Amino acid sequence: MSRVTGAYIPSPARGRSPGRARTGWRSAAAMAWLPVLLLVAWWFASENSTSPFFPPLSAIVEETWNQWIRYGAWVNAVTSLRNLFLGYLAGTLVGIVAGSLMWRWRAVRTASNPIIYFLYVLPSPALLPAMIALFGIGDVRQIALITLGSIWPTLLNTLDGMRGVDAVKFDTARALRLGGWRSYFQLVLPGASPQIVAGLRASLTVAIILMVVSEMVAARSGIGYFILQAQAEFAILKMWTGILVLALIGTLLNYLFVAIERRVLRWHYRSRALAS
Repeated sequence: MSRVTGAYIPSPARGRSPGRARTGWRSAAAMAWLPVLLLVAWWFASENSTSPFFPPLSAIVEETWNQWIRYGAWVNAVTSLRNLFLGYLAGTLVGIVAGSLMWRWRAVRTASNPIIYFLYVLPSPALLPAMIALFGIGDVRQIALITLGSIWPTLLNTLDGMRGVDAVKFDTARALRLGGWRSYFQLVLPGASPQIVAGLRASLTVAIILMVVSEMVAARSGIGYFILQAQAEFAILKMWTGILVLALIGTLLNYLFVAIERRVLRWHYRSRALAS
């Protein structure tokens, strides 16, 4: 006779309750109504426009499909996104590592503070001529500029976040005999992660701006190059398609970042909700 080692207990069906679904729809509607209203207003306000500088939105949408799908301008978007990804990844990694070193060693922080703030207030586009001289014309120069601009928001937020970790937690870590690396990965990084993520988001905005700026000077491809070339050829409708694609990519990247942020920092938002 076999012995029963466990019983099957049916778990409640997982899924979103009707109340949560309604809340989700309400949130989506609250976020979407104003952009939709503005797009509708733009559509009808420009419907009968004959100005070459203010073409109808319907014509812009049609030309966007032709340029970016049928005629192959999408390769410019691929080039821009590749440079953005590489530059952003390198810059934010340097920012987190440098911020951690400055938090850990006070001497490093004291010595590097003047250099950090000198470079932080220097607008990155002003370094574009120097970047061209150093790296020439090509993707390396664009990636280097995006990297440089992405460092500072992440670095400063990492440093502030780590300095804001409660001292009582360090006492607890010492009582538990946690080593340096375990304290760093299990206490400091999680405690500073909300502010680090805020820095990463600010770096993403800077990186998108620098991606376009770097492509508008001495470049051979990219969305910024496409927009500037269209403007130089007086192809205003084509220029508007580049602006529309750039806005769509920037919006999608920001929403993607917010979705990842909410998943990674779910514990933080739950603790805030319980505390309130």
